[in-house]
Order: sequence, then C-alpha cells, then structure tokens
Amino acid sequence: MVVATQMSPIRTEKIREIKIPTIDLSDKESKVSKLIVEACEEYGFFKVINHGVPHHIIKTMEDESFDFFHKTLPEKQRVGSANPFGYGNKNIGLSGDTGELEYLLLQTNQKAIDHNSKLISNTPSTFSSIISGYVEAVRGLACEILGLMANGIGVPPSLFVTLLTDHDSDSLFRLNHYPPVTDTSSSSSFHGGNTPIGFGDHSDPQILTLLTSNGVPGLQISLGNGVWVPVNLDPQAFCVIVGDLLQVMTNGRFKSVRHRVMANISSRERRLSMLFFGGPPPQTTITCPPQLLKPNKSPLYKPFTWADYKSHTYAHRLGETRLDHFKLP
Repeated sequence: MVVATQMSPIRTEKIREIKIPTIDLSDKESKVSKLIVEACEEYGFFKVINHGVPHHIIKTMEDESFDFFHKTLPEKQRVGSANPFGYGNKNIGLSGDTGELEYLLLQTNQKAIDHNSKLISNTPSTFSSIISGYVEAVRGLACEILGLMANGIGVPPSLFVTLLTDHDSDSLFRLNHYPPVTDTSSSSSFHGGNTPIGFGDHSDPQILTLLTSNGVPGLQISLGNGVWVPVNLDPQAFCVIVGDLLQVMTNGRFKSVRHRVMANISSRERRLSMLFFGGPPPQTTITCPPQLLKPNKSPLYKPFTWADYKSHTYAHRLGETRLDHFKLP
C-alpha cells in the first residue's frame, strides 16, 4: 500500500540519534492520552509497551510468516502477484518502484483471510485462525490507541474508533521480509550512492499503522530537512505510525510521518515486519470535524472519500507528498 520514491543524495542527509517516545499503556489514562498527543504532534510516531496483545499471538504469527517466506518462489507465487494484494518480490506497488524485500499484502476481512489461507499454508484452517487472531488483537489495540488520541484532543472516541470497527472497514495486513543483501553490486534500488534501500521514503495513506518487528534494525523516520532517525526496534513493543487520513482529520495537528527501511546489509539475520494498516470504509468522507477546527482556522484539505484517496495512491508513486493534491488554497 506504500510505494518507494527516489531518495535525496546521501550527502544531503543527516542521521540523528534521538529517543523515540515509548508510552506505557498501563499508566494512568489521562497521562497516556497526553503523551500520545504530544508524540503525534512532534513525530507522528511512537512506541507502546504493556499493550495487552499476548506475546504468543505475536510469536505464532511471526513463525508462520517465516515459514511462508522460507518456501520456494513458485510456492509463494501461488498466492498471486501483488496487484495490489498478494505476493511481491522487489517490485513494490504498481508504479515501478523497487526495494530489497519480499512481502505479502492481505485484506483483513474473514472471507479474504480464508481464501488466501488455502494458497498460503498447507494447513489453511490453522493459518486462518492464527492470522484472524492476530488481526483482531491488533485491531483492538489500534482502537484503544485511537480512543486515547480522541480523549487527548477532546473529542468523542467514536469519532475515530468506529472507522475501524465498521463492518466495511478497509484495513490491511502486510508482512515485509528483508533477507540479508550480501551483493550490493546487483541491487537495483540504491540510496543516493552505495546504500541499497529496503523500502523507500513514504508516508502511510490510512489512519494509522501498527508495526511490530523481530528486532533487526533498518527502520528510520524523517524529521524533515534531510534528517533521519533510526528506530530501535523492540519485539515486545508496537510502533504506531500516524497516517495521511489522521493528519487530515486533525487538520494537520498530527503529522503523517515519512519513514523508510534501509536494506538488511549488516546482519545475517532475516528481518520481518508485521504491519496492520487501519483503514475506514471506502465511502467514508475524510475531513476535519468542526470541533477540531480552532477559531479563525480554516480546513487545510478539501473533503474526499477514502476510496478516492486510495485510488489516488495507486495512480502515483507514493513517495511524493500525496496530500498536496488535496490541499485547499
């Protein structure tokens, strides 16, 4: 659902080590809401611990994912090429972008999960149960976080939460696998000079993304002006990434963070990321509600449906700032 873009020359960039906010969801609710709002305003990114998703659900999903990526290429291709859903290898999305990874992109409704499980696993009923359990647990966490965000900015939690709980919610589940790149001379996706990109600079188009990883480094977030921050990944934590729709719904108060993944060149370990993209029903109109508009502050973006915006993302290389097309004068 995200597509890479050509990177700026490496000489113009800076890597800055800063402490990414890590929020303990077991703390007092008012404190948690305040910290979440601050992180969304400053970075558009934070990590959560004590999140309530059982470790065995995460570990079982991770094991099943590695089992899939261990398969031969013809076996993995049985799922179908990513157009947009299915299996992809190096080619990312529909606009010619590439990266040093392979991935599996799936819809999260039960009918799609059951169908794809027959193509993914030799024990489809077991796999369907595992992926359904993971998706529902993480969707629940996403709703909890959206509710805390809403409380923190003084609006009813239902304003955000119902977009993910609606029967027609258009959420996605993605598995990104980054095997070690041992021969960079054959890489087709380079970052300026000689550093290959795993997944290029982009923002996520949905409301928010929940990401967990097995801890192999590579993820970076942008502070703007060519400054990138490496994210230390904790397998016990979830990363929360603000998406484009949430930026629109808060009239720019929350930042849809640009991020990227560097290729896995420094480790013999394989890197796995599991991402839940929380999306609303396709015909939902995305706009900033009146109660979030400050006095004498007009909306920054014209209203649009999620279906329209999703169509827009497929038609462009998503490394560009897509929301610029929807800005009001």
